[in-house]
Amino acid sequence: MQKEPPKIRLIREKLLSDDWYILKKYTFALLRRDGKWQEMSREAYDRGNGAVILLYNKAQKTVVLTRQFRLPVYINGHCGLLIEAAAGLLDNETPEKRIVEEAQEETGFTVSAPEKIFEAWMSPGSVTEKLFFFIAEYSHQDRLNGGGGLHEEGEDIEVLEWPFAKAMAAIKSGEIQDAKTIMLLQHLALNSVFTGGV
Repeated sequence: MQKEPPKIRLIREKLLSDDWYILKKYTFALLRRDGKWQEMSREAYDRGNGAVILLYNKAQKTVVLTRQFRLPVYINGHCGLLIEAAAGLLDNETPEKRIVEEAQEETGFTVSAPEKIFEAWMSPGSVTEKLFFFIAEYSHQDRLNGGGGLHEEGEDIEVLEWPFAKAMAAIKSGEIQDAKTIMLLQHLALNSVFTGGV
């Protein structure tokens, strides 16, 4: 059962950047559980909501992943190339419509029946984004092209078709470190998708 929402007084907001997406500093007061109001400031980055999908082939026991360069992880000491499930921002479309488009752009596979499995906040301490998580079965007949993303958006995406067992081992070894991808792979494992149904 969800508790009553907290009592908040928004005092002011200050635009810090709108170069790529929106970064604002908010000053607000929060009514604490002890009955006292506490004023504080936080920055929040608003880049819109997104969706992510993991394509899987039950018969072959494979999944389709992508590998692309991510500047923020490079800055934080990683080589920058992350293995991920296909994902993207909603851009004012429904999660279902946008994830079909994103899957085709990034992987080259057409998706006819994406199954939404859950929603999650990925970094709620600083980013407003909520992600919508999907899975979908694929076959080789569903592949329209080589994928790779949109050149005009700076995407240079390598498409990977891996055995599910290899993907799970890559989580343990640290080869896969992307949270949304780990969540989707673990969903398939927890629901025994490759051993007899959800």
